[in-house]
Amino acid sequence: MSPAELVNASPEYSAGSTLEAKGLTRRFGGLIAVNNVSFTVKKGEIFGLIGPNGAGKTTLFNLVTGLISPSSGQMLYRGTEVSRLRPHQVAAKGIARTFQNIRLFANLSALENVMIAQHLHSCSGVFKGVLGLPPAPQEERQIRQRSMELLALVGLSDRADEQAQNFAYGNQRRLEIARALALQPQVLLLDEPAAGMNPKEKHQLSDFIRQLRDQFNLTVLLIEHHVPLVMGLCDRIAVLDFGQLIALGEPAQVKTDPAVIEAYLGAE
Repeated sequence: MSPAELVNASPEYSAGSTLEAKGLTRRFGGLIAVNNVSFTVKKGEIFGLIGPNGAGKTTLFNLVTGLISPSSGQMLYRGTEVSRLRPHQVAAKGIARTFQNIRLFANLSALENVMIAQHLHSCSGVFKGVLGLPPAPQEERQIRQRSMELLALVGLSDRADEQAQNFAYGNQRRLEIARALALQPQVLLLDEPAAGMNPKEKHQLSDFIRQLRDQFNLTVLLIEHHVPLVMGLCDRIAVLDFGQLIALGEPAQVKTDPAVIEAYLGAE
């Protein structure tokens, strides 16, 4: 099975919105991190989420992926509410993510990091795989092959046996993307994927994200502070400030919005 077949293995669904936030609010004590945010993400879009530090972007990602539950409001995926599901249940439905602070298994190899993610969809499960009970060995061979294909996709197949902690920052980012793809997502969330990259690497990353979207028929959401990358890559952009949605639209529209200029890009 090719990487594209691996990632896009779940049934097709009707065209239209893939994700829909309805009045999402998240409070932490007296702090409102996300305040009554509503938006839709269309199937196949590259959707950007920007805003100053502390605007609530990562909190919103955590709401989408089940790491935290909303204080009020709903998060819908393909018309079904996922607001109260646990992270592994959200992932099983087809939503995968990377993190602002990379969360690889540092002492495991690149190959093992990707293989672990595939066990979510395996028939024998993690425990049989660990014990080597049938039918795990045959399935493990298939998982290993698919994982190597994904490592090749991100340019790391020649380093499959190296520990993740030995990788440079940019390669750890690529490995984390490979692991997310191993979950066979329909929606891929990228939290600051260009952090720490130089201009050339950011340009290559932009091309790579488009390639992933097209090759795997993905919907992509990304948080990113590098405004030129977002403006050149995304189909639409949402802007948060102090937890509130202050702008939503195409890049040309958003970058000229007075509220965005003042809150994020900087007013004169």
